[in-house]
Amino acid sequence: MTKCASLTVAATRKCLGKALLIAAISAVLFRAPAARAEVKPGDVITPQNAARVRELVSPGVYYKVVNGMTMKIGPTVRIDWPPPYKEATEKYAGQVRLSEDGRSLVGYVAGVPFPLLDTNDPQVATKIAWNNVFRPLFTDDYDLRFYDCDTAYAAEHAQTSQVDYFQIGHYAGYSLVGRVEVEPMPIDPDFKTSGRYWLFALYPTLAPQQLRGDGFIRFRYADPKRADNSWTWSSGSRRIRRINEGSLSIVSGPYGSWEPDHYSGFNAKVEEYDWKFLGEKKMLAVVHAEHSPEVRCATDNGTSACPELWELRPMYLLEATPRAATARQALHSRTVIFSDSEVMYPSYVDTYDRQGQLYGSNIYYLAYRDRPVPDARVAIYPFKREFVVGAVSTDVQSGQATMCYLPGIETPERECWYINMGAVDKEFFTTQAMAKAAP
Repeated sequence: MTKCASLTVAATRKCLGKALLIAAISAVLFRAPAARAEVKPGDVITPQNAARVRELVSPGVYYKVVNGMTMKIGPTVRIDWPPPYKEATEKYAGQVRLSEDGRSLVGYVAGVPFPLLDTNDPQVATKIAWNNVFRPLFTDDYDLRFYDCDTAYAAEHAQTSQVDYFQIGHYAGYSLVGRVEVEPMPIDPDFKTSGRYWLFALYPTLAPQQLRGDGFIRFRYADPKRADNSWTWSSGSRRIRRINEGSLSIVSGPYGSWEPDHYSGFNAKVEEYDWKFLGEKKMLAVVHAEHSPEVRCATDNGTSACPELWELRPMYLLEATPRAATARQALHSRTVIFSDSEVMYPSYVDTYDRQGQLYGSNIYYLAYRDRPVPDARVAIYPFKREFVVGAVSTDVQSGQATMCYLPGIETPERECWYINMGAVDKEFFTTQAMAKAAP
């Protein structure tokens, strides 16, 4: 696995290319010993037999099962990367390395930064973290249109079926680096002047009425010492407000239980955390979801999607701890990330409070297909890719959860996901555009 590392850049590219052609890189990424499986395809997991999966999920996911989320167990099916992403990895991975302090990325252009991982490498956790940053799910741009979310309490805490209902117009992103499907490729020329890795926007809020028009924008910079820039628009006050980076690690927006750092797995800046590799293991996750839109779970008061198809997946387990020197002042003492080593996307993320107690659980439901919904007419691809069709964030201490449906259950937009189609450009990610879009 490390034989390419000692070669020249040109020879390394050739070596990596041969490896990519002989076998899927994703198979190389995971070489874990077989885990003891307590489940088999066809099994159904309920609160009554939840103990069978206790060692195959995170503590946060186990909490969800105990509190009513059911699982259907399916066979493990391999996930491959989009061909353009795979080709970019073959072309550029040989020139990528970590900086001298072991935190920043040097020489990255496109594809996965570190396709060949050695779990004995003292820097393996940081490398996996960077692989998750430049994941294959959406490399160029994406626009998730008109989705909705429910906030409710788990059955044991519930007094009502729905606390809040949210509907959002756009959840969108634009990458300036690592572009493999839409021009300009592989790097937007603006990167040389702005230094921005990516742009993110979430606006306008369409429901509830009291938040109608609100929005959020975030920029990520390549400079390891430069914090994210983020702004919110309040339709009520008609004002743009810049927000402190520390607010991104807590529930700081109008979107129920969600924290901005967990909108899409774990979004915090890699350089602001210390990373620890906790091991590799086969664990249950949803990467071949059967439903789109997802189905409200009838057995946990609608605080998850169930029943859904879970399968044993190859996982890397990482622990992220805020650096003592960082100015972001994250309120979590640590975050544990369970990242699928083929998909390179966290299947779930658990967060712990300052007392070391489990505080938050985030679960992501993915589907592997060539279109986000079976009857898509526009968002159709010549190859399969992963789509996030549902996600739930839960405060396990109070039982409150916000379940988002992608596509939405009660929205007119059916295709929902437009990935690497040029659906948004950089002009979409400005405070002026956010304010103008407010109803």
